[in-house]
Amino acid sequence: MTTDRTVLSADQPVEAEPTVNASPIRTAGRLGMVSCHHCAILWKDVNAHGRCGCCGAKLYMRKPGSLYRTWALLIAACIMYIPANTLPVMITLSFPRAEQQDTIMSGIVYFWNSGSWVLALIVFIASFLVPLFKLAVIILLLITTQRRSSWRLLERAKLYRIVDVIGRWSMLDVFVVTLLTGLVQIEGFAVVHPGPGIAAFAAVVVLTMSASISFDPRLMWDVTEHESEDLYE
Repeated sequence: MTTDRTVLSADQPVEAEPTVNASPIRTAGRLGMVSCHHCAILWKDVNAHGRCGCCGAKLYMRKPGSLYRTWALLIAACIMYIPANTLPVMITLSFPRAEQQDTIMSGIVYFWNSGSWVLALIVFIASFLVPLFKLAVIILLLITTQRRSSWRLLERAKLYRIVDVIGRWSMLDVFVVTLLTGLVQIEGFAVVHPGPGIAAFAAVVVLTMSASISFDPRLMWDVTEHESEDLYE
């Protein structure tokens, strides 16, 4: 027996049944449609675990193991956040062989005391507040999604989009140290080396970006239509 499959354009609007008195939101899954995660073609009435007729990719309603994978990446990011802020990110050897080790916060304090308030503020926001904000938001999204909470769904969706957009700007500290390492290499006067903290900080950025990518925001909206348990596994 063959399954009747209907191909719809990814940007083609699909008319849903009218809602009355704020009834559950109609999603593609509710209407029996699955979008290919590779070519974005929208398929209707496909078999479970079928494949895309265009690119051959496996079709699934939600990202498999999204919550578990996101939790694993998030916990790893929280662990790496501690050495990222306590270990030196930059080691400076200056004449006469005096060594100075700077963490993220000591660098911010140095910029502030030297009068570079704007630079200190930029580094503080990009290297301290943004990673902390991302960790807090992803934790909030995971907990509320696992609890099937319908609390402020629209605001949570906007928070996810913000985290997804600002993730790359957390690499500012890595870029600064890389530039200084390449520019300030005057033998006999000053030499700059990246410290172990920069590797931990880069790991935090990569892990939080991977966590936001692995999280499936559609799971937040499934509570409005009482989806089955397998979507959360």
